[in-house]
Amino acid sequence: MIDIHSHLIPGIDDGAKDMEESIAMARAAVEEGIHTLIATPHHANGKYDNPWKRVVQAVHDVNEALKEQGIPLTVLSGQEIRVYSRLLEDLHNDIAGTLHSTPYILIEFPTREIPKETESLFHELRVMGLVPIIAHPERNIELAENPSKLERLIRQGALSQITSHSINGLFGKKIQKLSLEMCKHHLAHFIASDAHNMKYRAFGLREAYALLSRQLGDRLVQGYMENAEKLIRGEAVEAPEPGWRDKAWWRFW
Repeated sequence: MIDIHSHLIPGIDDGAKDMEESIAMARAAVEEGIHTLIATPHHANGKYDNPWKRVVQAVHDVNEALKEQGIPLTVLSGQEIRVYSRLLEDLHNDIAGTLHSTPYILIEFPTREIPKETESLFHELRVMGLVPIIAHPERNIELAENPSKLERLIRQGALSQITSHSINGLFGKKIQKLSLEMCKHHLAHFIASDAHNMKYRAFGLREAYALLSRQLGDRLVQGYMENAEKLIRGEAVEAPEPGWRDKAWWRFW
């Protein structure tokens, strides 16, 4: 398996505290069947700033430590980038970066809302040949209350990534139900762990895929796995026609 969203790098955000915890997380990832993951430390979220060159060097250091320990995991460079005003400029200046230097960029919204500039920003990213991937939309209050807004962004060229533990129920039954519905109606294109630590936020990716397989079928799970492979190769990810269409029962619920 490939995990496109994780916080494995030690000491630079709210993920692994030190290299010892990074190595423990790496071992757990391998035990789950993950052979490649993208380290995506927070960037420009108001608390953490992790410029691209710092991330690349930190990923190199982690990979060296994993080689010394004989852990068969490849870590790639990325960022989880909060929407901010200088993003386009910082992409040009190699302060912000994409996932493994592919056309895919992982974008995080604030917890409560979608920033007003999102559609214009996503348009500019698309003009640059980049594809925004919305991180954990199921945990954004505005999108959770009105998933048709996520559908609109997808129809405009964005993709989205659901967190494994949202599917597994760690964040509650409501988010679990919403996550499954988003998967069912093609509002999700990747499943990733967003792993932060071993105590509260480990990987859970294998468990999520197993649950999705039981609920929605093996074909959907295979599609998510293939999308992750296409991403790290920089290939086009095809997005099926989304089908939320303002479901009245969801608004009532």
